[in-house]
Amino acid sequence: MQVSSVPARTGTPIAPTVPPVPPVPKASIFGSIGQDAPAGLVVFLVALPLCLGISLASGAPLLAGMVSGIVGGLLVSVLSGSAVSVSGPAAGLTVVILSAISTLGSWPAVLAATVVAGAIQVLLGVARAGIIALYFPAAVIRGMLAAIGIILILKQLPHFLGADTDYFEDMDFLQFNGQNTFSAIGAAARHISPGSVLVGGVGLALVLLWGSAPVRRQPWARLVPGALVAVLAAVALNWLLQQVAPAWQVRPQHLVKLPVVTSLGQLASEMIFPDFSALRNPATYGVAFTIAIVASLETLLSVEAVDNLDPHKRHTPTNRELLAQGAGNLVSGLLGGLPLTAVIVRSSANIAAGGQTKLAAFIHGILLLTSLLFLGALLNMIPLAALAAVLLVVGFKLTKPALYRQQWQLGWAQFGPFIITIVAVLFTDLLKGVSIGLVLGFFFILKDNAKAGSYLRRDETDLNPDDIHSVLHLRLPEHVSFLNKASIVTTLEQLPSGSRVLLDGSRSDVIDHDVLEAIEAFRQAAPARGIDLELRGITQVAMVGH
Repeated sequence: MQVSSVPARTGTPIAPTVPPVPPVPKASIFGSIGQDAPAGLVVFLVALPLCLGISLASGAPLLAGMVSGIVGGLLVSVLSGSAVSVSGPAAGLTVVILSAISTLGSWPAVLAATVVAGAIQVLLGVARAGIIALYFPAAVIRGMLAAIGIILILKQLPHFLGADTDYFEDMDFLQFNGQNTFSAIGAAARHISPGSVLVGGVGLALVLLWGSAPVRRQPWARLVPGALVAVLAAVALNWLLQQVAPAWQVRPQHLVKLPVVTSLGQLASEMIFPDFSALRNPATYGVAFTIAIVASLETLLSVEAVDNLDPHKRHTPTNRELLAQGAGNLVSGLLGGLPLTAVIVRSSANIAAGGQTKLAAFIHGILLLTSLLFLGALLNMIPLAALAAVLLVVGFKLTKPALYRQQWQLGWAQFGPFIITIVAVLFTDLLKGVSIGLVLGFFFILKDNAKAGSYLRRDETDLNPDDIHSVLHLRLPEHVSFLNKASIVTTLEQLPSGSRVLLDGSRSDVIDHDVLEAIEAFRQAAPARGIDLELRGITQVAMVGH
């Protein structure tokens, strides 16, 4: 309904000044290769254990996660309209895949469902369903990012301490082994590996040093990201420990574990392909629909969050993103890979490492493929503690204290959904937590609509200051949805008996049926209250059930 403007209250906290947006990178995809190449390497180093860990947690072959990551890097990055998001296997789908394997009875059957899910996502993109991303409240997105930052810190501590009780990028509070996030940290504290702590500590110190202002000002420091320096230093330090203090070296179980493929023939023999006979089973389509919806929601949430993190504030076309993700899942399923989505952790690492264009994600895909074919033995020398150190810094940047202060300054309507989303994500999982945050955000919208009184004025054509029966003109806005119902009903109930009321919908293009029923109920009750009601531009409807 028409609302008059109200000046801001004196003393109301004002959000901090927004820093200037840096210039957008050069139009050529190779114009920023100096930043994209090192960033792609960092994303690869972060993505490698994630691909393997999510495969393990999903009950799928380890190779499936690598295939998914490669498809996300080489195909989705090209088709996507996002400059900095990275796609690959997602932790949010692990439970879905575990359940799907149990439901359909085999991994090849799940691959067939993944192919169908990809086709469904393509159809969603064609139907322009990506617009739903525009309705995610900013407070919920920021809460999701902050929660992911906290989870990253909590989940990486066991790896940092050398007690790998959990796999990388598990976003759930409750784990498959019966522990939870906090009990896993407690267990890790009882099984600390001194070598892992030393290697991880050096890596963490280097990442922080590289991010400090004095080092950032050096031209040479911008050529190599701190995360890469930390990983290389960790490998060198662990080799040195092996030579001079073997008791302190990082043990093999705390290193990256990549399947070593010696030939293309061996790779082909290890690949598993979809069983399309499963399409005769109706349950396959239920699984496919579930994968498509969950993957699409995770993708839309991720790209919205990544757009917020992008220092250049570029906008991702969501319908094109659904098309790209659908094509990616279709190809990943055909090649034996896990379902994929746009993922925040890898995308955040890309941005933190200085990635400018989609070339960084493409390079990460090339490196995943190259590592699978040629570099398995070398990459297996990387300590997980070094990767954990990189992710600890990424996590802190996502949940830095300044963010909480800024949200608090915006008022409870913004801080409430923000903090509830954080708590819900921490103690459930990503999708459930965000859903709770969205419900709370929706509650605040309803509350604000109920409080926002209608704009009532006396009709100037019948205005007599001494006449209590002057016409009250109640004008509806251009679009009247069910969200306006509480405001309208409250206003009508507060009208004094004996009023003369003109309820004007002549300027409204759309009036929701729920609102029309509420107006009709008031019209029928008005005579008993002595209210003289005139409707203008409002269709009378029959009361359903009466």
